[in-house]
Amino acid sequence: MRRSLHLLGLTLALALLATSSFGQTGKLKIKVSPSQAYVFVDGKAVNHGSRTIALSPGKHSVAVVNYGYKISTQDVNIDAGKSTDLNVTLEPYGDKVPGPWGRVYIGGSGGDTRAAVLSDGTTPGYFVGHVDEFNNDFWIWKQELLLPPGKHHLTITRDGKTLWEGDVNVVAGKKVSINFPKNQQTEADWSKRQADLEKHAPLPRFKAGIASATIVVAPTKASFSNSTANIDCGQTANLAWTSSDAVDTSIDNGVGTVASSGQQGVSPHQTTTYTMTAAGPGGVVTNAETVNVNTAVQASIDANPSDVKYHQIGDKVVSQDSTTLTWKTSNADNVQLDGSKVDTNGSQTVKVAPKDTTPVAEGGEARTVDEQVPYTLTATNVCGGSSTQTANVHVTGSVEPIPAVLLQSVFYPTNYPDKQHPQVGLVRSQQLVLATLASGFKKYLEYDPDAKLSIDAYADVRGGKEFNQDLSERRVERVKQYLVDQGVPADKIQTAAYGKERPLEKSTVKDLEATNPNKAPKGREKNFTGNWYAYNRRVDVVLLPADKKSSQFFPHNADDSELIWQIPMPSLKKVEKDQ
Repeated sequence: MRRSLHLLGLTLALALLATSSFGQTGKLKIKVSPSQAYVFVDGKAVNHGSRTIALSPGKHSVAVVNYGYKISTQDVNIDAGKSTDLNVTLEPYGDKVPGPWGRVYIGGSGGDTRAAVLSDGTTPGYFVGHVDEFNNDFWIWKQELLLPPGKHHLTITRDGKTLWEGDVNVVAGKKVSINFPKNQQTEADWSKRQADLEKHAPLPRFKAGIASATIVVAPTKASFSNSTANIDCGQTANLAWTSSDAVDTSIDNGVGTVASSGQQGVSPHQTTTYTMTAAGPGGVVTNAETVNVNTAVQASIDANPSDVKYHQIGDKVVSQDSTTLTWKTSNADNVQLDGSKVDTNGSQTVKVAPKDTTPVAEGGEARTVDEQVPYTLTATNVCGGSSTQTANVHVTGSVEPIPAVLLQSVFYPTNYPDKQHPQVGLVRSQQLVLATLASGFKKYLEYDPDAKLSIDAYADVRGGKEFNQDLSERRVERVKQYLVDQGVPADKIQTAAYGKERPLEKSTVKDLEATNPNKAPKGREKNFTGNWYAYNRRVDVVLLPADKKSSQFFPHNADDSELIWQIPMPSLKKVEKDQ
């Protein structure tokens, strides 16, 4: 009685445990066709045929595969404590397979006969059958795996565990027997059976009876081509391929996984060999194509004209010639001219300047320009090719200081020029002053074309207003005429005559005489009235728009200074003699 109660309690405990366990899992009830089809769940080999499989709740990937049929892969949601039904009917696939073949026998005492056999891969697509389909060699009933001749890597797996794997050398007319529990391989003659089978060739991929199975694996085939073997950097080569009976097809060097057949453009940056790999249960096939990349860059640059002129005065460029740079490149995608990006082919007009354009200080020595100015073209491409070319332009000229314009007031003898002799009175020393002024001013016009001279004439206080006004007008016109005769454009001279209306103050004259670098001779220095008269018989010059005024020092050091200074009007003869 006690023993019966104990057994009853144990039975109830086991039932409760089973109920609790089922509450944590769900079931997949799968029905497959053909009946030999094999089930993989989440990539792991489970078993062949229709069956119920306990699975954890959630989404699972279920693959049903049988060689000679299209694989079926789908996601299935499993609920805890519930059953999910799944019916899968595989569709036959593939043509019959011609010989030759070699046979693989798989067996061995203690081996898992439900384990899946995969050829040349580890995913469900490489499935060729399970052990129980390849372990019989009776006289009537044959269970055999026929593989294309060559080396194949077989994997025997179940429930996520690899039970055996290794390379098998398959030879036409030979049988390789694998005792996978002992990891042993033996080879025997199979030519008679081969001959019998070839009478019926080509053979279907899958044929199974009650106790027989013949699985004939088609060889993996692939072709690979390249329509453009030679390209320039940046161009595209077109790779094309086809494959049959391949599970995975890929191309290296950045292309990756591809469809079983297709085409794709590639733009390598250097000569590259692309290897296509097509892998299937019938073997792994590789083909290679090389794309030759021309990385060399060609570049040229010319300058026209190659000789130019440059002239600078002070900080102002007076004249600066231009040159046209023309360049050409090929097989380049980045072109720079002296560091600035430009088109791959083109032209550009540039003004040429010497390296040193620092202005020369006033009074400094002019610099001669005679140098080669380089213009550098750099062309590169993403493939590492580059070319650097230089065009030299010969530039000559000068960099000069701002021309000095010697501004000194001009002085006249008493009452000159008169009405009868309007050209008389500008004595030699004062002509020299004006000639120096004209020479400097003409050069200065190169620096400042807008510059002008303002000439203002005066008379001393003796004589009437009208007389002195006419006298100062003759004086200013004589100075203007002289400057024009020296080459100064008339439109660059403006004049004014003030007669005796604006005499220098006596205090101003005293200051000028005190600082005059040309000291008056004895006798003249004490005659202040004579000096005052002499200072007011002058013509002042102003440089515009700089507003620089002429120095008003009387030229006591001039050879004809006595003639200019004397108080009474000198004789016409003396004045004419000094002109």
